[in-house]
Amino acid sequence: MRYNTEEKRLALPEYGRNIQNMVDYCVTIQDREERKRCANAIINIMGNMFPHLRDVNDFKHILWDHLAIMADFKLDIDYPYEIVRKENLYNRPPRIPYNNNRIRYRHYGKTLELMINKATRLEPGPERSQLIRLLANQMKKSFLTWNKESVDDRKIFKDLEELSGGKIVLNENEHKLTESREILARNNSGNKRNFTRKGR
Repeated sequence: MRYNTEEKRLALPEYGRNIQNMVDYCVTIQDREERKRCANAIINIMGNMFPHLRDVNDFKHILWDHLAIMADFKLDIDYPYEIVRKENLYNRPPRIPYNNNRIRYRHYGKTLELMINKATRLEPGPERSQLIRLLANQMKKSFLTWNKESVDDRKIFKDLEELSGGKIVLNENEHKLTESREILARNNSGNKRNFTRKGR
């Protein structure tokens, strides 16, 4: 009896030893047409192993790439897709530069800052007023997410004025935001629902 430790290392262990043996046999077939038929049969078996991935874009293309990898790129057939090149298989992807943009208030986040900047460039009118109201309420919600206590609307208006470079000034007598206790109650009920789902 041969142990797996005595067998050659599997290129893609998720397909298992039997599929690898099929691929190894396929490579040895002399007749080109028979070799292609064998390769198609292996692809069908591989696809049936992961039916939940059938809706993934380029699913078939991925399978043919995997077949080429398992064959160590020695399978001489006409592939229906342009397969991955061996020399590109282990290349590192290009380094993604880290975003060093400074966030003035981390609890509000960069996206909110960008939206506030967008609001400052809108012409005065209902659309601008509605956006500013939504932004102010979102700021309050974000503040309370990280600071589990009540927050005065004047603090939100002050931060909004600062983040907008003084272009958005709200008056606490004219603008009312959602009550802190209402936001906290929603946050707590949402957390309880998530905890219940995880506990099932």
